[in-house]
Amino acid sequence: MGAEPGAQQPVVLLVEDDPSVARFVAMALDTLPVAVHTCPCVESALAWLQDHRAALVITDLMMPGESGTGLLRRLQATPALAAGARIVVLSAGLDQTVRRELLACGAWRALDKPVPVAALQACVREALGRLLQPTAPAASLAASVHGSPGEPAVESAIGEFFGGDAALFHAYRAECLAQFARDAAEGDRAVEGADIAALHRLCHSLASVLRTLGQPDDGALAREIERLALAGNEAAARTHWALLRHRLLSLPTR
Repeated sequence: MGAEPGAQQPVVLLVEDDPSVARFVAMALDTLPVAVHTCPCVESALAWLQDHRAALVITDLMMPGESGTGLLRRLQATPALAAGARIVVLSAGLDQTVRRELLACGAWRALDKPVPVAALQACVREALGRLLQPTAPAASLAASVHGSPGEPAVESAIGEFFGGDAALFHAYRAECLAQFARDAAEGDRAVEGADIAALHRLCHSLASVLRTLGQPDDGALAREIERLALAGNEAAARTHWALLRHRLLSLPTR
């Protein structure tokens, strides 16, 4: 494994097309002595690896174009591209069959979306090992909590995914709220163009993001649209999308 030439920190290459998920990973790793470079698809990741080195690759599976599994196979077939970097898969719906396939394709570890910040940080620390320089002790958790949002589902999400850090949760939530308008437009384009595969990918990501934000009902609705799209039930997927779209754009800003 190696860091980007001339860089002070090891580089984590994140291959993720969903901006909200990419932002979550970047924020989660912000306290670690690593540099995060994001590519939105396999093609751009392979192009980047032609001229750069990553110490760790974190990839989603479901993306436009080639899948994350395809990336694993490409890196397995051309080891010089990975240059010894460990590869972590970060995706939803990882059953035992999928996990075995990923390991056979060269994955070092597979993490389920949504992943708690602490679990993601621990995985990166273990993957990079001695490449990481010691950092100053993190501020105490209690010091980073700024009040309670008051909603049990939100409080639960802060505890489960953000280690009790309400400040980090609210910073991430603000990023997601800004992104949801773009997600709504993307979903509308998919529906208008009868692109059921695009709607499936979008709702696959939204399901994890909404659960991370303490919106389990909305996350379940996104998961149902994902299921309907996968089954080819376009009419029902369109109807459910209209409801999810309304919920995304109606979430309170505070």
